[in-house]
Amino acid sequence: MSSEIASSGRWAQVQRVSVERLHIRLESLLVLVALSAVMAVLSPYFLSFSNFLNILLATSTIGILAIAATFVISSGGLDLSLGSVMGLSGVVGAFVAVNLGAPSAFGVIACILAGAAAGHINGQLITRAFVPAFIVTLGMLGLARGLALVISGGRVIYGLPDFMLYLGQGRPFGIPMPVIIFVVTAFAAHCVLAYTRFGRHTLAIGDSEAAARAAGIRVERHRRVLYTLSGALAGLAGLLFSARINSGDPTAGLNYELTAITAAIIGGTNLFGGRGSILGTMIGALIMGVLQNGLNLLAVQSYYQQMAIGAVLILAVFIDQYQTRKESRV
Repeated sequence: MSSEIASSGRWAQVQRVSVERLHIRLESLLVLVALSAVMAVLSPYFLSFSNFLNILLATSTIGILAIAATFVISSGGLDLSLGSVMGLSGVVGAFVAVNLGAPSAFGVIACILAGAAAGHINGQLITRAFVPAFIVTLGMLGLARGLALVISGGRVIYGLPDFMLYLGQGRPFGIPMPVIIFVVTAFAAHCVLAYTRFGRHTLAIGDSEAAARAAGIRVERHRRVLYTLSGALAGLAGLLFSARINSGDPTAGLNYELTAITAAIIGGTNLFGGRGSILGTMIGALIMGVLQNGLNLLAVQSYYQQMAIGAVLILAVFIDQYQTRKESRV
């Protein structure tokens, strides 16, 4: 019995060190390793280098959306409009670059600004009109999707200029450009959330909004910045997705918000705020990428894949809350 207690204590200590120093939860890393091992056994193509690059490429878009979700959720908020804002941003960028004939740089800027504008509207309504984040972002989900269809006339806008295409299809040193952008974005986001005042304020608001106000944090302004940042990251994801497929598709990003939120929670972000990890979110995004890639290799139908993602989300929240209750009893 004493040896079991000691073993449990050592594991708890390793977990604590992992969270405090590496900002990741070991459970997430173990799940990624175990899932990869299972997929490698089930499919002989899983461990190929080309498939590994495919996983990273597919993960890049979801990963950037998951980073956006991490910032918002760790502050005690919620953004259900990420997928639709991503689709809108891609259409706006394609419309500016193709239909208006503007230089590629304007198309890139238009993607990010469109996302930031949608996020800013979310933040304004939440903090100034006092409408719950769930309602505001759910409404934006429909508004952004509808606006994308209006701008594009319900059609896909083809033929992006070369520079935009390079952002989605270029391979410097053999590495897909979206993967490089994802890693750079994740590194910058990790530094912001883990080591800056902005990140500390974000987690403080999620932990206790009342205590954050008492400490002098301007909660409403901070939330507006967070939702604007979330929208801008969704715009970046929309840019990369459109550049990959060489078109602005008004249906792009359908149900991506579910996958992004799942990745953030699997990575250790508390659904109710106060805790978040960008590195953990990257692991969570890779888990979702490996899961979807493996199911594709096994020729599992797409609707079963959606069921699997929903089940993983419920399981992730259950494990997170179980762990939180367990820690509170210690």
